[in-house]
Amino acid sequence: MSATANGSSAQPFKFLIYGRTGWIGGLLGKLCEAQKIAYVYGSGRLQDRASLEADLAAVKPTHVFNAAGVTGRPNVDWCESHKVETIRTNVVGTLTLADVCREKGLVLINYATGCIFEYDAAHPLGSGIGFKEEDTPNFIGSFYSKTKAMVEDLLNNYENVCTLRVRMPISADLSNPRNFITKISRYEKVVDIPNSMTILDELLPISIEMAKRNLTGIWNFTNPGVVSHNEILEMYKEYIDPSFSWKNFTLEEQAKVIVAPRSNNELDASKLKKEFPELLSIKESLIQNVFKPNCKTPVA
Repeated sequence: MSATANGSSAQPFKFLIYGRTGWIGGLLGKLCEAQKIAYVYGSGRLQDRASLEADLAAVKPTHVFNAAGVTGRPNVDWCESHKVETIRTNVVGTLTLADVCREKGLVLINYATGCIFEYDAAHPLGSGIGFKEEDTPNFIGSFYSKTKAMVEDLLNNYENVCTLRVRMPISADLSNPRNFITKISRYEKVVDIPNSMTILDELLPISIEMAKRNLTGIWNFTNPGVVSHNEILEMYKEYIDPSFSWKNFTLEEQAKVIVAPRSNNELDASKLKKEFPELLSIKESLIQNVFKPNCKTPVA
């Protein structure tokens, strides 16, 4: 739980984090320890208002982070057959937490998704024209994305919420089955479509800084630019395993082996880049934060 409280930290921050058992929630705790920020994992259930109020009363945090939610196991297809469970956490739970935080005057950093858009006539694939924060979601192909688009729209009325649109998260931990690189390196076949993605090693520390700055509203929380599946796997081959090979298939072929369609899009990250000018482009960040630290080949 919390390590540094009662003045041993230089900062007066105390974070209450939901999503202890999740990937992002776990990483947030490690970042807090590294930065000597006091933190506690919430024990309440998101949809249980009284349990959230009890957490806030006991912890007295300066900021709340929501990294809890249903993404489905092994993937979002699970949500198609578990719709009530998905609503309970992703909609009712998230809104309840936002509402409880608002009553206490607390900023809520909410890790949301950017998988609520798909390339369209105004934002064509390969055009470099990304969806902006104020654009209306146009992808409801999966029930997961549908609930996320609904809750984003409602949360936009809460002036205390910072909504971070995460996409296809990647980290340097290539053993993690949730890591987008790990996923596609294990697939029998992959599509090859440029997408906006989130390098957690670079962006999660930025989310902590966003809390410190009390930033709110919707943010496209991806590295600038796009990268395709094949480009990532080419890097994997170059830096990790020269013998690696893969096969591609089309969206039409993919549709036969998944229950719900998947989102493909480019998000415009210029708002985040303006606030954090040091933010690397997706391809630079992949090399610096993921592939170079894991390098197993004599790359020049």
